[in-house]
Amino acid sequence: MLFSNILAAAALVSTAFAAPSDKETRANRKLKWFGINESGAEFGEKNFPGVYNKDYTWYDTKTIDQFIGQGMNVFRLNFLMERLTPNTLTGAFDKDYLGNLTQQVNYITSKGAYAMIQPHNYGRFYGNIITDTSGFKTWWKNVAARYKDNALVVFDTNNEYHDMDQTLVFNLNQASIDGIRAAGATKQYITPEGNSWTGAWTWVSSGNAASLVNLKDPQNKLIYQMHQYLDTDGSGTSENCVSTTIFKERLQAATKWLKDNNKQGVIGEFAGGNNAQCIAALQDGLTYLGQNTDVWWGAIWWAAGPWWGDYIYSMEPTSGVAWVNILPKIKSYFIS
Repeated sequence: MLFSNILAAAALVSTAFAAPSDKETRANRKLKWFGINESGAEFGEKNFPGVYNKDYTWYDTKTIDQFIGQGMNVFRLNFLMERLTPNTLTGAFDKDYLGNLTQQVNYITSKGAYAMIQPHNYGRFYGNIITDTSGFKTWWKNVAARYKDNALVVFDTNNEYHDMDQTLVFNLNQASIDGIRAAGATKQYITPEGNSWTGAWTWVSSGNAASLVNLKDPQNKLIYQMHQYLDTDGSGTSENCVSTTIFKERLQAATKWLKDNNKQGVIGEFAGGNNAQCIAALQDGLTYLGQNTDVWWGAIWWAAGPWWGDYIYSMEPTSGVAWVNILPKIKSYFIS
């Protein structure tokens, strides 16, 4: 999601649902991962370090319970590197920001769900493209060390690299993998992301396919993360969808690449507007993912969070437009 196009407003949450048992949800899953992006800790990206509950916020555990009650089992936690390690990549953690992140991770994983740790930085630090691959490796080694004993943590190398040298994107991803494994975090999945906003529809044409196929993980736990929106330019800034089949169509080249190269993938962001054409497109694309579970792990909706208000894709319980109108029409494609 192109963050500069996001407008956030406040929304309050209350009601909770009873969560199905872990055994029950595993048995009934059509896709391994059914998830939500929790977004808010990355807000106020012009203000560092920022003020908690003024510039940014964290996520309500009550809503986590509600999502789990709907069958979701992956939470992609958006945050900013600059707030976690102020000033430098290799610097000390901000204890409060780290504490909040860890609290979220521990709560989610205590429920048997996956917590995806995801710096929402676009391959940048304080607005500058990260070129210090050694420092980036150290950043990830330091972060991963905090969670190395929790097998339900997933490490997402960085959100939506874009307008960067392709070799640098490869090197940053590889540095992330190397740093994470050097920390002793060997149980966890890692989701590399690509250049060009990590779009599934441009995965091959952008050069991501030819480059990132060569990433190496000694634990063989890489799940390539791609994002896919259904509007004309694929930016996820419109309620409109190109057609009822556009989601599936935009996944096909990436699916072939995954199969041809014996790789695994996940759609880390997807969404569509609250209208008949978009809902049909979402259902068609999720059907396609379900037909290709040999390579696709699932999909993670963009987005939820307590400050999303009337955002066009908000799935924040209980009043978000996607919670009310879209989730009931797509969840059966993830869990029966």
